[in-house]
Amino acid sequence: MKLSGHTLLITGGTSGIGLALARRLVAAGSTVIVCGRSAAKLAALQVSDPQLRTYACDVGLEADRVRLFTEATRDFPALNILFNNAGMQLFPALDGTAGWEGVKAEIATNLEAPIHLAMLFAAHLARQPNAAILNTTSGLAHVPLAVAPVYSATKAALHSFTLSLRHQFRDKPIRVIEVSPPHVETDLGAPGANQAGMNLDAYADSVMQGLRDDVLEITTGFSTLAAQGTRADRDKFFREVNSRITQGKTTAAVPAPAQ
Repeated sequence: MKLSGHTLLITGGTSGIGLALARRLVAAGSTVIVCGRSAAKLAALQVSDPQLRTYACDVGLEADRVRLFTEATRDFPALNILFNNAGMQLFPALDGTAGWEGVKAEIATNLEAPIHLAMLFAAHLARQPNAAILNTTSGLAHVPLAVAPVYSATKAALHSFTLSLRHQFRDKPIRVIEVSPPHVETDLGAPGANQAGMNLDAYADSVMQGLRDDVLEITTGFSTLAAQGTRADRDKFFREVNSRITQGKTTAAVPAPAQ
């Protein structure tokens, strides 16, 4: 994929992987719109990264998703790439002691949002040159982290949805790309919880290379092992990863399995 000349909307683009990729895509010569829930982060970006266009939006809310589609396609009629990157990771106990509202928001953000946004933007994208939909999943789509059960399940569902979307759009001029990160040094889950993850800049560079190479499922490190492993491999990885995580510990750390 040529990385210049596009107009992209990146959800969850005010920090972490989304922001790292937004900056690289702008540098490559594309127009990038980011959206996020935090007014403070959006205001800070207007100072630090004035080349980024911003919208305030909680993609976990249906009304916000509809408003985002309406405003983004009105303000940027050449928008040709939707990047469903927004995500949240919680660590709910499944014994009934955790409240439902957080879990509900996690499902809405991680799964409802990319499905609904893909449906909202599909007709618009089909009229644009070099159109694409990118969905951020995870290596945990294949090897779940038991202390983050809902996050892992939503990423597994999003992986499945991405395969179906690609098949349904096989005769449409819209490429469907899955971006599947390993454990990356971001604030997903909790600030400072991922210091043992892959360096964010190195990961973002690897995704950019995957886009240049027209890879439809961009995996790196653990996510490659998880996505390509046999059932026996995945069972082994599951035991190794989850045996190293203390039940109930609120950490997003995913130790790499032995190779």
